[in-house]
Amino acid sequence: MATPAEPIRLALVDDHRMLLSALTEWIRNAADDIAMVTAVTTWPELLTSPAFPVDVVLLDLDLKDSIPVSLKISTLKTAGVKTVVMSTYSEPNVVREALGAGALGYLVKSEDAAMIVEAIRAAQRGEQYVSAELDLAINSGDVGGVPKLSAQERRVMALYGGGEPVKSVAYQLGISEETAKSYLKRIREKYRVAGFDVGTKVALRKRAITDGIIVQDGSPHGL
Repeated sequence: MATPAEPIRLALVDDHRMLLSALTEWIRNAADDIAMVTAVTTWPELLTSPAFPVDVVLLDLDLKDSIPVSLKISTLKTAGVKTVVMSTYSEPNVVREALGAGALGYLVKSEDAAMIVEAIRAAQRGEQYVSAELDLAINSGDVGGVPKLSAQERRVMALYGGGEPVKSVAYQLGISEETAKSYLKRIREKYRVAGFDVGTKVALRKRAITDGIIVQDGSPHGL
């Protein structure tokens, strides 16, 4: 994946100043394709920022105000801004409300920092990205069925299940090796909860063939 000529213009809204500062610094150092253009502690500060509208907003769900998150997300969507929501908790109904309102990502704050960056990139592509923990919570009724994988998770599973080493998977998808490993961890956890053991590469390959993610000869199917 080629790095876009223009970086993703990101705004961060979080009323925990320590996290705001730490995340701002981390993203600036770790992601060349993401430009943190503003980091604020309140919703009105975002809307009145000279940098607004941006490409993606990383929005703290737990801001201490009385504005419904669905209204915030729909306001951003109207402005052409994509939203990734962060929260300290994972109440399934709240997750569904945010996604239903148009959020493209939903993360718990304990998520690996590399996954936060991937969620921002996914949102910019118009793809939904939900924390593995939250995905399991909102799809807990699907136990025994095929787990729901994101587009990027399907790509990782197709390449890795097709015989590529992790390093090659990362290179082909334009992500770091650590991020590729994090995706594989998420995939295996989703399948484990659904009742399937894909702990080995052979088991994961068989499952990928069964679920139509790769065809019998190992090539990706419809990706």
